[in-house]
Amino acid sequence: MRIKEISAARVHYGYRRVHVMLQREGFRDNHKRVYRLYREEGLSLRFKRPKRNKSARLRQPKHQATAVNQIWSMDFVADALFDGRRLRALTVVDNYSRESLAIEVVRA
Repeated sequence: MRIKEISAARVHYGYRRVHVMLQREGFRDNHKRVYRLYREEGLSLRFKRPKRNKSARLRQPKHQATAVNQIWSMDFVADALFDGRRLRALTVVDNYSRESLAIEVVRA
């Protein structure tokens, strides 16, 4: 039960850290037993990290545009000329009509 409590409180702790915390609390179980119980409870961590960042889960859902001029998007675009000079452009697009509202170009 204590392994489940520690794992619920500390989500990123693996069985090794849980074992150390149990030892500090006075439990005399060895690491092999802690590992077996940890796996049986389905508490094992993923070795592979998720590709998307965690902040993406906290974002609000996307809103769909239902009329013109309701939602706009903007983005920077960079390019280079044949002689090496660089250009940066800020583009503003209406999401509903896909019309480009403005493009501001600056030599960088």
